Amino acid sequence: MESEMDWRQWHAPYDDPESALSRRLEAVKAQVRAALDRAPDGPVPVVSLCAGQGRDLIEVLADHPRRDDVRARLVELHPELAESARERSRGLDQVEVRTGDASLTDQYDGMVPAELVLLCGIFGNITSDDIRRTIHAAPQFCRTGATVIWTRHRGAPDLVPAISEWFEARGFEQVWLSDRDSGFGVGVHRFTGVPQPLVTGQSLFSFVPGGA
Repeated sequence: MESEMDWRQWHAPYDDPESALSRRLEAVKAQVRAALDRAPDGPVPVVSLCAGQGRDLIEVLADHPRRDDVRARLVELHPELAESARERSRGLDQVEVRTGDASLTDQYDGMVPAELVLLCGIFGNITSDDIRRTIHAAPQFCRTGATVIWTRHRGAPDLVPAISEWFEARGFEQVWLSDRDSGFGVGVHRFTGVPQPLVTGQSLFSFVPGGA
């Protein structure tokens, strides 16, 4: 679950095209587009944990040729951010925005295994143990060949290399990683293993103050 924090203020830099968060968003959107481009024929289930305003997925779906194949569930605890995501997704009936605790595995029952899993804005706000716990559970969210897109700041301690290794240990191969000098960390991993059944009743992480 999330700690008390002004998440509206945290999202404000997205409106500044020169901010690091805005540039990171563009990198994530490019990888979302690439993941949808390579998705196999048929339905494309997508889940987004701590989805915020949903910009990373919704802005790509606006003009993507696979938009009608996508069925998405965005989970966001903050009511105002969730409402903003609903407004942004107006006209995209296949996008469900759920107001709730994204750390709870029950939120994704009926939507996983998915083709695309978004873990953006999470790993910079939780402990390293919770990052490990979330990655350990990732095979419950992914069908074989699925793409996971995640973010983490590059400040000390720089856990980006370790996060990549933790994903690889769980049956994922690295597809793309942002440059060290970009000022942000965006990683893309593809699941090559066998999906695991979703274990409901679990809480994967709790937010801590600070991070990005």
